[in-house]
Amino acid sequence: MAQRSSSKPHSHSPSKGVYANYFEVGHTAFEFVIDFGQSYAGRETCCHTRIVTSPTYARALLQTLTESVEEYQKRFGEVE
Repeated sequence: MAQRSSSKPHSHSPSKGVYANYFEVGHTAFEFVIDFGQSYAGRETCCHTRIVTSPTYARALLQTLTESVEEYQKRFGEVE
């Protein structure tokens, strides 16, 4: 089950964070494929992480991201 992020460390948290400003999403009847990468003007886009998940967990991710953006906007203002 998807979990909301928090500022508290988790024992199962990844030890390395990688910045992403480029995303691609694809799907089949059975799974979603989400690519994360970096894109900058004048440079080739670099995909560094691919996540493959079920439609059920893709929906849970969508809900988690939606709630997190709503919380962010309440605290820091609208995201353009």
